[in-house]
Amino acid sequence: MSPGEKLDPIPDSFILQPPVFHPVVPYVTTIFGGLHAGKMVMLQGVVPLDAHRFQVDFQCGCSLCPRPDIAFHFNPRFHTTKPHVICNTLHGGRWQREARWPHLALQKGSSFLILFLFGNEEVKVSVNGQHFLHFRYRLPLSHVDTLGIFGDILVEAVGFLNINPFVEGSREYPAGHPFLLMSPRLGLWPGQVIIVRALVLQEPKHFTLSLRDQASRAPVTLRASFTDRTLAWISPWGQKKLISAPFLFYPQRFFEVLLLCQEGGLKLALNGQGLGATSVNQQALEQLRELRISGSVRLYCVHS
Repeated sequence: MSPGEKLDPIPDSFILQPPVFHPVVPYVTTIFGGLHAGKMVMLQGVVPLDAHRFQVDFQCGCSLCPRPDIAFHFNPRFHTTKPHVICNTLHGGRWQREARWPHLALQKGSSFLILFLFGNEEVKVSVNGQHFLHFRYRLPLSHVDTLGIFGDILVEAVGFLNINPFVEGSREYPAGHPFLLMSPRLGLWPGQVIIVRALVLQEPKHFTLSLRDQASRAPVTLRASFTDRTLAWISPWGQKKLISAPFLFYPQRFFEVLLLCQEGGLKLALNGQGLGATSVNQQALEQLRELRISGSVRLYCVHS
């Protein structure tokens, strides 16, 4: 991309905020585009052995005085005889009626993965892959534009993602996968989802994702071309099938690729937006064993 060249207009729903690694707590950041139904915030870290409490606040602004409204206050407490979580809303400087959840799924000295999934009427929270609580909104979700993390917590990563579009039914809870996880070996079966999260480097040249069999043949290849700004499936014979979608692979842009294995092919989603499918011979699909990624990207997560 040359200096002064303008980016193509991209719908907000296609843009993902880059993850943050090892932020210093207290940590406050803007949520790009604010919160909306279908958005997920993932918190990965460790609870210190001497922890008393910490809190994660989804705020309506970031002012210090007056204090901003807090649409959702998530507050694990460890210093009592019965550790628990308090959830609440701060509106006009006053706390509302608090909700308490016992049987805290977090432990001192242990690592955790907390996933906040925002729906139309409530937020659901899972801890280490298990649903823990849900909290009905008391303030409009659209007012939330800031994330604040405070207290006794060691944060390894904060991620901002869209819900997996392949999860059918609003009641099914999506499983979160931590950042900095690499597992490129494959063994595909219907329903399995391959996840790739990465950041495009400066002065990118190409990005290629291929699925290969034991003989290193690649019946499935996805390629982003930075020269002509296209995304395409590439056949084993080099034929290109363009994918109709906004081009997202600009320098310093974060992206997530999802590939859903199904009978006779793979479905593709980019940044939580479904982009159709490609056909693959079922026998060839069952023989895929390796995920190979190359190009001008920094990998944050590969899971299959």
